[in-house]
Amino acid sequence: MTKRLRNAAVAAALLTVCGITTGQEADPLRDPKEVHLKNIKQLTFGGENAEAYWSADGKQLIFQSKHDTMECDQIFVMDADGGNVHRVSNGKGRTTCSYFFPDGKKILYASTYLTAEACPPPPDYSKGYIWKLYPGYEIFTANPDGSEPKRITNNPAYDAEATISPDGKTIIFTSLRDGDLDLYTMRPGGSHVKRITKELGYDGGAFFSRDGKRIVWRASRPKTAEEIAAYKELLAENTIKPMTLELYVGDADGKNARQVTHNGAANFGPYFFPDGKRIIYASNVGDPKGRNFDLWMIKDDGTGAEQITFHPTFDGFPMFSPDGKKLVFASNRNDAKPGETNLFVADWVETP
Repeated sequence: MTKRLRNAAVAAALLTVCGITTGQEADPLRDPKEVHLKNIKQLTFGGENAEAYWSADGKQLIFQSKHDTMECDQIFVMDADGGNVHRVSNGKGRTTCSYFFPDGKKILYASTYLTAEACPPPPDYSKGYIWKLYPGYEIFTANPDGSEPKRITNNPAYDAEATISPDGKTIIFTSLRDGDLDLYTMRPGGSHVKRITKELGYDGGAFFSRDGKRIVWRASRPKTAEEIAAYKELLAENTIKPMTLELYVGDADGKNARQVTHNGAANFGPYFFPDGKRIIYASNVGDPKGRNFDLWMIKDDGTGAEQITFHPTFDGFPMFSPDGKKLVFASNRNDAKPGETNLFVADWVETP
């Protein structure tokens, strides 16, 4: 327990003894304005931990982490209460975007280890904040313990950001194989690859709705000649600058796509509410400097945007548990060292 958290707990205990209640004594990790969350629990302690996603039975979480002496992210699995943490990727290359198959018999993630077992070089931030689209990323499936990894994509371009439909029959992912960053679908073994987005710009981070009929994702849409030239210039260097990303929803095959957010901010990590009518996501729309991200929710028609988290540091990558009662997310709150990102789980309060 960090000194900050320990002091908060002691102070709350003393106030309770004196007959004073704060409403926060059992929830020191929660900002008072975070009325949709309660009983926040920290699951990881130290390093960089992100993109935690539930197993279909709600008993486990799969996530990417870089901690201790690790040079770049690897894939880990832990119990839903934060126990039994163990690595399931092979420790080579860089990994990202892991996910459980619905039947629990396989896991999914992207890795660069076939290109090189060492970590690829980090992005060059001399051009500002950019994301590196490592061409060595391929998508793999493996047994739940990480054994028998099998490559299911095979081309010299970026393939990553994969998730799976609730029925386990369709994988959706992002690829640069046709010269632009688009969404594709394929079967679990890698066959029947189909491109489902066509507009110029980045399309990625897609998730299915609970019924498998729709998808939600983030996208950039450069419009002016200057924006298009800048986008293509970075893309030729296998990079993008994710400063303006709007959320979109559409049918599972990419048809009937429509824009949900229109705030000109960086919106990412969208996930459908269990009711399929709302989306929870991360955005820097509330920060004039664009540095702080909070969780937000919005109706799928683009109305009713509401801020969920209010911590003055990063909150992102939200996902509801299968029963819809809990929310897992990544945050810089309660960091022991500046820059640490940990995973947290909270009870969801529908009506505060």
